Amino acid sequence: MNAKELFMNGEFIPADKGIISVRTHGFAYGTGCFEGIRGYWNEEEQQLYLFRLREHYERLLRSCKILSMSLPYSVEQLIEQSTELVRRNGQHEDVYLRPVAYKGDEIIGVKLHDLRDDYILTSEPLGNYVEITGLRCGVSSWRRIDDNAMPARAKICGSYVNAAFAKTEALQNGFDEAIMLTHEGNVSEGSAENIFLYTNGELVTPAPTENILLGITRDTVIKIAERELGIPTRERPVDRTELYLADEILLCGTGAQIAPVIEVDHRPVGSGKVGPVVRRLQEFYFDIVRGKHPEYSAQWCTPVYKK
Repeated sequence: MNAKELFMNGEFIPADKGIISVRTHGFAYGTGCFEGIRGYWNEEEQQLYLFRLREHYERLLRSCKILSMSLPYSVEQLIEQSTELVRRNGQHEDVYLRPVAYKGDEIIGVKLHDLRDDYILTSEPLGNYVEITGLRCGVSSWRRIDDNAMPARAKICGSYVNAAFAKTEALQNGFDEAIMLTHEGNVSEGSAENIFLYTNGELVTPAPTENILLGITRDTVIKIAERELGIPTRERPVDRTELYLADEILLCGTGAQIAPVIEVDHRPVGSGKVGPVVRRLQEFYFDIVRGKHPEYSAQWCTPVYKK
């Protein structure tokens, strides 16, 4: 159901009252940061689980630090605000929470210091962000922004214009998604997803130095691949042509979840179908996020509705 309320600057208010001025610094200059957090409905338990909520808010506060921002909330308070908002909205379905911290002053002039830091949290129903049965990708002509230009470790609002260029180019060229390279020509990530290649019996993924977002779903894939499938992950530079030779490829992120890639630059990945390793990772992931693995649920899944 559509959200009835949102949280803005210390209070829960009607969703249609969540308005900012057109003069807001964060709107004019992209001086804000955000998270995307998924909640998954478990029909059997009549419970909604917010996935890796703590890690998302820890990363939000790190992004704020990079942007010279300070929120008046602890991680515990941010977690409580999230569960309370979903309860207030009475949502019994898959949802997507978007906390945004932004410079709220209404001034002209680009800077980060001596500005007011505002905060808003919304919760909306959301299904699949990208196709999860097989993506056809194209390597983008747009390069991933460098950490010294726009820090990749922070989810900075303005930086997603870079992703938008790549995604629109891919869609207009007939692909489902883009794969971006660094300025050195190494594989970085998708338009808004981390990337893994399965090759020679191991997972390979670009290292943090390749201008990637340190993804929470990326970390989840690494952990479950090793613990449940016995597959190690190697973080290293990845050449573009390795995409053409990989046995399997996946893109992952909170929005994308785990999305198999079956084609890159009109070349089939492996057999051109979803491979067994990615399929097993995907199945295990969707069981975890819905609270079906108690050994993970206690650590990673925050229940919304109290029993």
